[in-house]
Amino acid sequence: MTEFIVKRVGNIRNDVLSGITVALALVPEAVAFAFVAGVDPLVGLYAAFMIGLITSIFGGRPGMISGATGALAVVMVNLVSEGNAMGAEGENLGLYYLFLTVILMGVIQMLAGVFKLGKFVRLIPHPVMMGFVNGLAIVIFLAQLKMFPAIAPEGISFWSDAGAWFTALFSNSDFWIMLLLVGITMLIMWGLPKMKQTKKLPEALIGILVVSAIVVFSGLDVATVGSFIRDGGGNGLKGSLPTPVMETFSKIPMNIETFTFIFPYALILAAIGLIESLMTLNLIDDLTETRGDSNRECLAQGGANIITGLFGGMGGCAMIGQSIINIKGGGRGRLSGITAAIFLLMFILFASSLIEQVPIGALVGVMFMVVIGTFAWSSFRIANKIPRTDLFVLILVSSLTVIFDLAVAVIAGVIVSALVFSWENAKKIRARKRLKDDGTKVYEIWGPLFFGSITTFNEKFDIKNDPEQIEIDFVESRVSDHSAIEAIFNLVEKYRAAGKNVRLKHLSEDCKILLCKASPVFTEVIEYAIDDPRYHLAANPEKFSKSLSEYQF
Repeated sequence: MTEFIVKRVGNIRNDVLSGITVALALVPEAVAFAFVAGVDPLVGLYAAFMIGLITSIFGGRPGMISGATGALAVVMVNLVSEGNAMGAEGENLGLYYLFLTVILMGVIQMLAGVFKLGKFVRLIPHPVMMGFVNGLAIVIFLAQLKMFPAIAPEGISFWSDAGAWFTALFSNSDFWIMLLLVGITMLIMWGLPKMKQTKKLPEALIGILVVSAIVVFSGLDVATVGSFIRDGGGNGLKGSLPTPVMETFSKIPMNIETFTFIFPYALILAAIGLIESLMTLNLIDDLTETRGDSNRECLAQGGANIITGLFGGMGGCAMIGQSIINIKGGGRGRLSGITAAIFLLMFILFASSLIEQVPIGALVGVMFMVVIGTFAWSSFRIANKIPRTDLFVLILVSSLTVIFDLAVAVIAGVIVSALVFSWENAKKIRARKRLKDDGTKVYEIWGPLFFGSITTFNEKFDIKNDPEQIEIDFVESRVSDHSAIEAIFNLVEKYRAAGKNVRLKHLSEDCKILLCKASPVFTEVIEYAIDDPRYHLAANPEKFSKSLSEYQF
């Protein structure tokens, strides 16, 4: 009992400390994504708080962090700009169109959970998963580079004037100070877990606090959270409790034109949000060796976005970077996400002046360590050991994630993987031919029969030169889809048109029923009362007879 209590208390401590670290890392991310979408920073911060809190309580993956994300923000840019164009100057209708779209996005995501569509994430192949984490690691890395001061003045580039560029680089003290702060943070995060005395300390939080103290007490003039917000056009981090934005329904006309405008955006946002959330869920499952509930996560994400839209947030989904920070920091339970959300709200309400002093370099250092932990370095080691098609899919998904977005990358990867799988299985169809003593020609079919293999299947038969008695045996084959059934139907019709008698053996029960439903002639050519110990796919004859009796010919 004592051991159980100690373990629970220890886990609570890890959840709380990890949650505080995540809250600090959420601030610049939420603000940056709000700027990308073209809305006020508080819209991003409110979204991070509400989505993070709701999904932590009701979501299907304890320890996973959700909030405003870049993948959704880039889609929102056009939505906000087009919405602004629909109203008078200064009316800012784009913001209200955004809130309404986020609500509809949440409804779509909840419907996905109700119809249990989350289970289809299992169909995502491992090379797609590796490509996803690699591409996302690169995206996170590139996003952090934008936080660094410009190396050279505008107009001087490495390609146009390398000498002037290097001169500007070595004389740019802001750049080197930023690099030093990033390096100190990364060194602390790398070194603390290796020391026995400090092994259990939250290295990311310690790194942020140490670097913040160095900047504050040394008086260094560096980029901070506060300067980042002001440079982006914001007024600061301080805000109040989020309240319902009822003006959305008075300012936006509730008609078919509005629905037609926002529905495509809502559908795209819902798809991107669910794909990123469910793939992050799978990744956290692998890291923690536990299993989350994908359908429950769909419901939680949808409900969170509906509430966020009503309370003036920009919507969001799971955040792989912050989720990994949480898991690496020891956060495993729902308390870690709840802590992150509550502390983020506390920062907004009471500690905005303190959080605005946190140097951007410390947060960039944390995210760089996330990049190192996220990237699947094993993909280099296995590159020459896996099939070339899998390697191609891995590189394709990584590239498309960087160039376009996560949804495009994952969908393209799944399609390519499915086509490769179909092509490989299409080549496995075989037909072994032999003659019985009575002159009957037997075709023993081997391999899966489906849409990809029917052309090869048809090429196995010599209808013109075959004898009058034909037997097609599917004992080592599985008829998988309607295309296969149609191919069998057409083959039988061709043999019958040639005046030849054909018998079908060892078809599965569902195939027999569908063929007989398609045409009564199949009741004459199918053999089902077969005593064959090899036939493990055959239906019970009595059960088949009962099923067949339901059809009237």
